[in-house]
Amino acid sequence: MSVTALHPTSDGLRLTAGHFACPKILLAGRVDYAMYDRFRDQLGAAPATGLVVTELSTLGGDPEVARMMGEDIRFHSEDRPDRRFVFLGKAAIYSAGATFMSFFARENRYLTRGTRVMIHERKMEKMLKVAGPLTSCIAPVKALLHELEHSIAIQNEGFENLIRGSDITMDEVLKRAPHDWYLEAGEAQARGLVEAVI
Repeated sequence: MSVTALHPTSDGLRLTAGHFACPKILLAGRVDYAMYDRFRDQLGAAPATGLVVTELSTLGGDPEVARMMGEDIRFHSEDRPDRRFVFLGKAAIYSAGATFMSFFARENRYLTRGTRVMIHERKMEKMLKVAGPLTSCIAPVKALLHELEHSIAIQNEGFENLIRGSDITMDEVLKRAPHDWYLEAGEAQARGLVEAVI
């Protein structure tokens, strides 16, 4: 059997190390708009059929950029079912990197040995200055409260996507994420967050 032969799993086709020799999308560094530009260029040049591996190593960054990249993966996966988009996390998949990974189907998530996945709550740093007549002070307070509520809802949607198909519950995520939850690759596989470690 060749090194690139596909091995069936309960959910699809398990890949081996040979499938990851030439990733079509290679990303490293902070998740930001510069990474998004690189991602879009490489996605546009990716093959129209077959396996499309996205390799990522990141210490984190902008969660909204991660969601934009993830939505592109989701859209292209639905638009071109003859392509299989696969995630390969290498060394560090922190915060926004885990958000991006959550857009890949669980059976299409892989990590290299020793990789750490870090899950945490979104963070906010904002000063709210309240000044003026009391009735005019209510609007900015409500606006900040609405921003917090919607940010939490978006964050929790991402957590739900990430843990779908695993044995991790939302209660566990919500308990551990505020304190930066690190999972080593083997633990991530054992808990069902990823298909395999290569």
